[in-house]
Amino acid sequence: MRRREFLGAAVAGAAAGQQKMKIFMHCDMDGSSGIFTREQAWYWENGAREQVGMEAREMFTADVNSASAAALKAGVTELIVCDTHHGGGNLIKEKLVQDRRITYLYRSVGMENGKRRWMPGLDETVDGLMLPGHHAKAMTPGAFLPHTWNHEWLDFTINGMSVGEIGIETCYAGHWNIPLIFVQGDVAACAEARQQFPGIATAAVKQGTTETCTGLPQEQAHAETAKGIREALERLRSGGMKPYKPALPMTITLRMRTMDAAAKAAQRPGILRLDDHTLEARVGRQADVVKWLLGTGLDMPPA
Repeated sequence: MRRREFLGAAVAGAAAGQQKMKIFMHCDMDGSSGIFTREQAWYWENGAREQVGMEAREMFTADVNSASAAALKAGVTELIVCDTHHGGGNLIKEKLVQDRRITYLYRSVGMENGKRRWMPGLDETVDGLMLPGHHAKAMTPGAFLPHTWNHEWLDFTINGMSVGEIGIETCYAGHWNIPLIFVQGDVAACAEARQQFPGIATAAVKQGTTETCTGLPQEQAHAETAKGIREALERLRSGGMKPYKPALPMTITLRMRTMDAAAKAAQRPGILRLDDHTLEARVGRQADVVKWLLGTGLDMPPA
């Protein structure tokens, strides 16, 4: 069902409860409920305790289960759940809710139609994008683990607007006219999302400083997240959610932390080095928002 058909069905046939709704839930871990320390979120780093990492993965899995259940209860008929944290592999498969309406992607890059791509299944059949467990962009004051993709990236702009991973992923979805409808994370991440994409629903489940934070008990956080998901789907049904489609060709700039990182990236074709730390590129599709630099997007080469 295309989006205009979905919206028409939502208005004309809501009482019957028969309209289809397909949602892509792209799940990060830094903004997930119950994750309050760097050791929990980045459990693969040297010195991190194995037990701490396992407990964090269990909380992340419980958070995803709760969000998925809330989406299905609110009327989603098809749900794609993608584990994107550190490329994926964090969800505990045997503890995930099994439901025929849910498709799990355990890695953020996978195969589709015989080709590798980022976020397989994200296409014109999807009605809305949800970003639970997300974090604020690099250099954001009062944010828990703020960063944009990796620690070398200090500022990423699209046509002059500074964005983090929330904006990058929303731009990618915009290629298929898919709107961002929901973000869950800390207070700073939710504020960033609302400022850049007015009208979206958010669920702030924690707040803090760069490497530690405090937050709601997980059961209470699950209730807050479910409330935000219900609001998001109501707004989607109303027809008021618009995709983020920056004017093409997009001008993208990236300011790097070090000169060496900028020099290495500048060796890729089509990249202009503006100064010691800053790169610029012109991009012809929203789906190529990071492909110009990382090769990540559609039609990726074999691993």
